[in-house]
Amino acid sequence: TKSDISFAQNPPTVILVAGLQGSGKTTFCGKLALLLKTKGRFPLLVAADVHRPAAMDQLASLGKQIDIPVYLDRSGSALKIAQDSLGFARKNIRDTVIVDTAGRMHVDEEMMNEVAAIREAIRPNEILFVVDAMTGQDAVNTAKAFHDRLNFDGVVLTKLDGDSRGGAALSIRSIVQKPIKFIGVGEKMDALEPFYPERIASRILGMGDIVSLVEKAQ
Repeated sequence: TKSDISFAQNPPTVILVAGLQGSGKTTFCGKLALLLKTKGRFPLLVAADVHRPAAMDQLASLGKQIDIPVYLDRSGSALKIAQDSLGFARKNIRDTVIVDTAGRMHVDEEMMNEVAAIREAIRPNEILFVVDAMTGQDAVNTAKAFHDRLNFDGVVLTKLDGDSRGGAALSIRSIVQKPIKFIGVGEKMDALEPFYPERIASRILGMGDIVSLVEKAQ
């Protein structure tokens, strides 16, 4: 399906993860690493959010929890950390590098410049933009701002549990013309699913799960 990640022919595959603070970006990095590990890959998590020491700590503890190494350098710049992590991955035979970048409360120039510079330096195979499904119209504006700078490959919707129906998903999809690749459906580390458009359509329309209805009908 379209929602798959493009893996590099010569490892490591580099996945750059961007989004606002509070969008669930760091947790998503851990979830994605675990998902890829279950598919037989050897991920490395990279803590390149130098603006929030708590984000580094969070990634380190997620890595410990799921038994996946985390590349940390508390003295380096985000750019240096991202660049150095690639050599570390090669040396330690990790075939997939997942880079967590800084989030801010809103889109700002400094943050955009930093993530754009990281993108230039590490030339990721995949850029994923993480957005909280509950943020509505704001999410659409943020997605557009990030897309203008990064030209990302796909969107990740987090916090799609409970009442949020994910209406933002359709707006984002139509504005940036990029697929939604994953959805976060809960707190647990394995609560990450590939995105199935027909299922979200049924949630937005409030009609139960159309897919299973169709299966029953057949």
